[in-house]
Amino acid sequence: MKPKKVYKLIVKYITSSISAKELDQLEIELKKPSNDQLFNDYIKLNYRIDRKMKSYDTEKSKRLLLDKIKKDKSNLERFKLRSFLKYAAIVIFSMTLGYFVNENITEENPAKVFAPKENFITLEREDGNIQVISEDGTLEVIDSEGNVVGSQVGTQLVYTNSNKTGSEEPIFNTLHVPYGKHFELKLSDGSVAYLNSGSSLKYPVEFIEGKERRVYLTGEAFLEVAKDTDRPFIVNAADLNIKVFGTKFNVSAYPEDQLKEVVLVEGSVGLFPGTELTDGGEGTLLIPGHKGSYDNTEGNIATEEVVTSIYTSWVNGVLVFRNMTFENILKKLERHYDVKIVNKNSKLASAKFNASFGDMPINKILDYFKSEYSIDYSVITVYHAGQFILCTAFKDYIGP
Repeated sequence: MKPKKVYKLIVKYITSSISAKELDQLEIELKKPSNDQLFNDYIKLNYRIDRKMKSYDTEKSKRLLLDKIKKDKSNLERFKLRSFLKYAAIVIFSMTLGYFVNENITEENPAKVFAPKENFITLEREDGNIQVISEDGTLEVIDSEGNVVGSQVGTQLVYTNSNKTGSEEPIFNTLHVPYGKHFELKLSDGSVAYLNSGSSLKYPVEFIEGKERRVYLTGEAFLEVAKDTDRPFIVNAADLNIKVFGTKFNVSAYPEDQLKEVVLVEGSVGLFPGTELTDGGEGTLLIPGHKGSYDNTEGNIATEEVVTSIYTSWVNGVLVFRNMTFENILKKLERHYDVKIVNKNSKLASAKFNASFGDMPINKILDYFKSEYSIDYSVITVYHAGQFILCTAFKDYIGP
């Protein structure tokens, strides 16, 4: 970024006219040693941040400014939104009994029947046989010949590289991870995939020598791919192919989302929409610290520099929302906690927020939005009644 633009961002920050996206850009630029002179100018312009110092200290000022930016990020949109957010409301439908709510529930029809919903991690073999994986149990994965090709302990499934199948064509298994759960999968080549809630990965039990390593992803996964220059690794996410040679990256490709996002932490990857990979196209190359966003409707790819930890924090159980619309925040909360959330304020859907949450119950997160932005919510408990679950919706639940 040109020095003039960096300086402009600093001035916009000082005058409280900076946007959330610009704040992210400024944070990235502040960490570059080449911008030290800009910090000297910043100190002269904004002496109050360094008022107690007898002399100007660029490094100390840099730390102070970065700390101040991090603190301000969570408050950036607060006062702009208060005028209409106080009329907003959320309804939360609890899913703890393993059922899902009928999408047509309305205030005019408060009682709706809930249908059973499976909430187990499952392993689907190529022959169609499905095994349920217990998160506190163990399991041996056996192929059609009776060979043990993998084993599961707790939330990790590991495949061996023993070439027991002897097949010239790959034999696929598919791991399904429902809402509210995460799982770790180690493939036969040593590559590791961390699957997020509501995701599935189809992969070969063993990769074939001399052939590409191809897996099929729906949902979100963080992958650490074992390097093998003779066998490129390809992640297929519907109409987007990601070609890898040995790297760490995150892919978010939920079918209901407008964008498929690839964030590169280490190495290099190429993004190939449609048939571009098989047609020999050049693709879009990503370098570390950048995100590629594929628009499912337009079919184009946009790239930008990002803070990668924002997109990979979920692996450690941390939810980070950065300049994210409320609509997308609710999607992530639904997946993470296995709940159904209904937003009753259409204006709120496009409002953007910045926040981060560690391992905590969903009510703590909702309490945060209520206290900070006056967004009221109600929790509707789902009661068990034989084979059905009934829900009573509250018509007047919007807070003052």
